[in-house]
Amino acid sequence: MMKKLLNTSFAYAIAGLTAGVYYRELTRFVGYTGASQLSVVHTHLLALGMMMFLIVLLLEKNFELSQSKKFKTFYRLYNGGLILTVMMFLLRGTLQVFQTELSSGLSASLSGIAGIGHVLIAGGVVYLFITLKDRIK
Repeated sequence: MMKKLLNTSFAYAIAGLTAGVYYRELTRFVGYTGASQLSVVHTHLLALGMMMFLIVLLLEKNFELSQSKKFKTFYRLYNGGLILTVMMFLLRGTLQVFQTELSSGLSASLSGIAGIGHVLIAGGVVYLFITLKDRIK
């Protein structure tokens, strides 16, 4: 499990760095200087992805979190939520850079789906604490 957590963290590091390059190069190519959701993708992936799973890796080493049946639920919820959130940020941010006009329904849909991603992340955090509580007696 430790190798899986390290690989997950590494994948988020690569994705975060790639997102930073994508943001910089796309805005430079288009000549866009305004605000966009793309600016937060890089930090979400590095902080909530890479750093979080490095911390979980340390917790796994000390408390063997993966021995808890709830750990798999944490892993799936958290990753699913983060990926869903980041995908919506990428989509909305790219549309903002290209100054694409969104209908109110489409805009609300993107926000709603990103919101679902945030809820899944929160659920994952709750399961992480439940897992910790199971393992620390």
